[in-house]
Amino acid sequence: MPYKISTYTKQQAAKLGVTIKPSTRKGKKIDVYKNGKKIASIGALGMKDYPTYQKLEKADVVPAGTAQKRRNAYKIRHAKDRMKKGTPGFYADRLLW
Repeated sequence: MPYKISTYTKQQAAKLGVTIKPSTRKGKKIDVYKNGKKIASIGALGMKDYPTYQKLEKADVVPAGTAQKRRNAYKIRHAKDRMKKGTPGFYADRLLW
């Protein structure tokens, strides 16, 4: 089943000036396009992201504050690969976290 792209992710994509679609690449959530050209496939299927944790918080599946804690942990864990503009790590950080 393809990943359902959240409103949060769509809004982040608009801010970055990119288009996003469910990924055609096995094991990935989203394909990122700029000027009609695919530039990255991001997000591992089966792994949660910030919008998913927010949804789980609203449904009382996880405790309040979990989304922010997981976001902080992601940003620390990926500090080296999320800062270089245009890389898959950059887009994963900006769109999913």
